[in-house]
Amino acid sequence: MLPDTDDLAEVLLDLAVPHEDINDLVRMRRRVTDDPELHQLLERLAGELVRGLGEAGVPGHSPDLDWELDWASGTLQRCFPVYVFLAALPYTRAYHRERGIPADVSRRTLADLGRNMAGYRRRYGRAGVQAPSWLVRHFRGELYQLGRLQFERARLGERTAPGLAAAGLRLEPGAPCLNLHIPDFHGPLSPAAVDHSLALAREFFPRHFPHEPYQAVTCHSWLLDPQLAEHLPADSNIVRFQARFRVARPDGEPADTQPVRFVFGDPESPVEKLPRRTALERVIGDHLRAGGHWYIGHGWLPLEDGTG
Repeated sequence: MLPDTDDLAEVLLDLAVPHEDINDLVRMRRRVTDDPELHQLLERLAGELVRGLGEAGVPGHSPDLDWELDWASGTLQRCFPVYVFLAALPYTRAYHRERGIPADVSRRTLADLGRNMAGYRRRYGRAGVQAPSWLVRHFRGELYQLGRLQFERARLGERTAPGLAAAGLRLEPGAPCLNLHIPDFHGPLSPAAVDHSLALAREFFPRHFPHEPYQAVTCHSWLLDPQLAEHLPADSNIVRFQARFRVARPDGEPADTQPVRFVFGDPESPVEKLPRRTALERVIGDHLRAGGHWYIGHGWLPLEDGTG
């Protein structure tokens, strides 16, 4: 069930949806509810989203929200996932209350919908949802924003677990772990901010998910590419962030679009036209223009003390 038209704008504001997108979303609500085909699709996708709500790392509970709808076009086509998340919102909030999740954590976590839409608008200059499948984690109670960072209730993968086992952690593939994510539009990745987030995580998960014994935090990100430490100052936030982690496994597959997307906003930006306004922009772009590649780094740190 979608919020009433009179209430919808306030709900969207709570989810940090960009102000310039709200009027269109309110206006299109009636089309979604009045069109039998659209309404049926909405109910099916929302039902898939909340099925098994709260289960973490379980395949098969992710509705396909990254699609092209032949019978829809324009703003509605790009924004339809918003209505799916709105329909799931009461269930997500009820689950948060059941687990005792603080209201501010719930609000900041679900506000990633607005961050995602802001990223879409930055890239395309219009309303849309950039990566709907990413937001499924938030609305299923799998991911939480704790200070500067996000932590996802997950399971160790087959390729990551051996690295942790070699370091002495008795964790096998499928064991609970926390995947750490670094959201955009949230200020610098300062050491103090990271310390605070890790401290929050050490308190949050034992309190609200005591049945899940988290021993390790994993991170899979271009920010852990060791090449960055060769180009950035040793006291830069990124290099100091990297230093916290132990290497879980190498990755030899180029992932050039990842830093381009997060630093410049558009993963398809021509390399030769990437701006050089900041030190990080110069490092990312100059390395690519010189024929180099960027890679995803895979790291981990123990949760108990939050240090690498």
